[in-house]
Amino acid sequence: MSEWVRVDAQGRSRCWWPGEAPDSVAYHDDEWGRPVVDDRRLLEKLSLEGFQSGLSWMTILRKRENFRRAFAGFDPATVARFGAEDVDRLLRDAGIVRHRGKIEATINNAQRCVELALEVGSLAAYIWTFEPTGRDPAVSPLPLPSQTADSMRLSKDLKRRGWRFVGPTTVYAFMQAMGLVNDHVPGCEWRAICADQRRTLTVP
Repeated sequence: MSEWVRVDAQGRSRCWWPGEAPDSVAYHDDEWGRPVVDDRRLLEKLSLEGFQSGLSWMTILRKRENFRRAFAGFDPATVARFGAEDVDRLLRDAGIVRHRGKIEATINNAQRCVELALEVGSLAAYIWTFEPTGRDPAVSPLPLPSQTADSMRLSKDLKRRGWRFVGPTTVYAFMQAMGLVNDHVPGCEWRAICADQRRTLTVP
């Protein structure tokens, strides 16, 4: 087995990066790489990737329920209406990352999400137009990249539309998590699971 694959006590093979922490393993097994077309979940993950900048993903994952409570379940229309009082409320919320720039970016991005939905139907309909084409589904480059030409293209377009905290590294982590790319490494059991889900997915 390669250095990129970890086999657990039950003999199941998965990517190396979750380690053995139960919440990290659950995130890998149940969420990471599974294709998503729900706008709330897409906005949530893009927002949380922005909050993660400079921090570990596990820090954000363990605060995720607090973020969901604080940001109205990441309903785009609701968050888009947040104002100065909400920013002050969030800055006092010890359950989340209290970073004014990231909080204000999340509200701004919800507003841009509402605009996108009016333009193309949904955030999902927009995001999935950036799914890479021509990439061999049986191969992931190792070590996994931190950004790609596709994430740079999506990042650039989001910024053009006024989104914030959407650099190409943040965007690539989002693409991996939401199933636009399948970066479960060869030998990981979940690579095939995610590939099967992508084949049966109806893209908006």
